Amino acid sequence: MQTFYDYRTKAEAFGTIIDNMDDWLVLDIMRHRDSDCLTESNWRVAIKKLGGETYDSEEDTGDVSIVRFGHWAVGWVEHILVRPNSPAHNIAIKLEEKLNDYPILDDDDFSNLEDEEAHRVWKDCYSPKERIEYIRENRSQFDFPSFAYMLSCVRGECFSGYASELIQ
Repeated sequence: MQTFYDYRTKAEAFGTIIDNMDDWLVLDIMRHRDSDCLTESNWRVAIKKLGGETYDSEEDTGDVSIVRFGHWAVGWVEHILVRPNSPAHNIAIKLEEKLNDYPILDDDDFSNLEDEEAHRVWKDCYSPKERIEYIRENRSQFDFPSFAYMLSCVRGECFSGYASELIQ
């Protein structure tokens, strides 16, 4: 992990300078306004493993801090900083090691988040006509136990296809 000072220098300064955290370490997990399900899942899991709390970067409390910067393309970017030589530092090292071997910190959380997003997209972004077309074009994804269930799917009340295919 690199220090926040080194990270800021390589990224050509962010505008807001937080000098009292220059020696803190930047966890290699970040998110932004347009993050996908994998990024959001890894973020949620990391925050939970690090204690489930976020701290205001202006206050020097705790071992974990989330800093947010404005970004011209994605609106904002958030980074997790950990205090060096703290219990959170040890957890952050384990999280990064796990990500070096496999891109998902928690398969169940990722799958649940992907399902939630697929249900939201199915309900909010498809009309009944578009849902019927999607079901016809991707029939192998769907197994309707009853006609009523199929109707609820067409109405956008549920989605029983492959979440990863819908939200790709």
